[in-house]
Amino acid sequence: MIGSVFVILFGSLFIGIPIAISLGFTALSAYFLDPTLPSNAEYAFRTMITALDSYSLLAIPLFILSGNIMAQGGISRKLFNFFAYFIGDRTAGMPIAAIITCLFYGAISGSGPATVAAVGAMTIPILLDLGYDKNFVVSMIAVAGGLGVIIPPSIPFIIYGQSTGASVGNLFIAGVLPGILIAFCMIIYAYFFCKMKGEDKEKLRANAKELRSKGFIEMFKDSFWALLTPVIILGGIYSGIVTPTEAANISVVYAIIVSIFIYKSIKVKDLSKIMADTVATAAPILLVVSIATVFGKVLTLMQAPVIISNLITGTFTTKVSVLLAINAILLFVGMVMDTTPAILILAPIFMPIISSIGVDPIHFGVIMVVNLAIGFVTPPVGINLFVASSMTEIPVLQIAKNAAPFIMAFIVALLLITFIPAISMALI
Repeated sequence: MIGSVFVILFGSLFIGIPIAISLGFTALSAYFLDPTLPSNAEYAFRTMITALDSYSLLAIPLFILSGNIMAQGGISRKLFNFFAYFIGDRTAGMPIAAIITCLFYGAISGSGPATVAAVGAMTIPILLDLGYDKNFVVSMIAVAGGLGVIIPPSIPFIIYGQSTGASVGNLFIAGVLPGILIAFCMIIYAYFFCKMKGEDKEKLRANAKELRSKGFIEMFKDSFWALLTPVIILGGIYSGIVTPTEAANISVVYAIIVSIFIYKSIKVKDLSKIMADTVATAAPILLVVSIATVFGKVLTLMQAPVIISNLITGTFTTKVSVLLAINAILLFVGMVMDTTPAILILAPIFMPIISSIGVDPIHFGVIMVVNLAIGFVTPPVGINLFVASSMTEIPVLQIAKNAAPFIMAFIVALLLITFIPAISMALI
């Protein structure tokens, strides 16, 4: 029956049915295949509503709103310009600056989609004006947005900690070096892509000259309030004063204050349009999240996670083979399930397995979140793809196709993180 459900899902996607409808239809089809399951229409709608009744999910529209305000108010651009100031005229300097900005912004958002929205809204137009290929730029930002759930603060790390009892503080620390490693692997591909395809050096030199015309001191002063944003948010979270969702509220207030009263780059009347744009971006994301949660719960009702766990322990015997199998499962699950239900369902199942092979729960938490972060940019439930598509009107599957090399860089980093525990554990 499990196989039939996935045939229905991928068949629906193959004939062009939108992802949300495909997931919902597949979840309901399980009831018709096995009427003993309680997954009827009433169950589906009730689960959709419950899925959105989540305190942590509030962070997504709030961080998208703060990102849009920062983009409209020039705050995100000042942050990007600070990094571009140093490397903007070098080979792949501007794409690298965009990746570093995603890494840096991950310390603000704790959310992959929010990072894509905040950084993408600002960097994509700039990179396109400088002559970079649109598919390359959009796919790069979509994948780099996954850094938002690896660099602390990270909502998936909090969920994993609550589910397994692992220290959330240690998980935050463990995510720092893996996040930097993933960004480095992406930077390597971006460098070789730009080296092979070429760049408009005249535009890059002109842009770099403009950035450096005022000197470093003026650039730093101009970027100070933007650079202070993650300091305020992370300081509040690490000190225990605020939760990530409360930090999202702070980021919105801070963005408004800085944009309207300090930089004076937007006016109060502009906020209504910014909020409308935020709704247009957040609504489809939350719809997919709610229906993906229904699909995840249907898989649980069919005991799919238990069957998978038994299959692993019965088939693989060595530590390396078990870790490779778990990675493969998590990569697949990330394609069809939202991060939150995936962690809540699979983490308790995998804990006895990873304990038996001597893997630290903190290290495994990083492995799990990195795997699921890749799911942000892999169809059919690649939320980052939908965010990037909504901003650029490029079809989701086209973005996914062009994102493949960046995803491979992500996977290379994943394998290093999996088999070199020190990358995650060195700072603890």
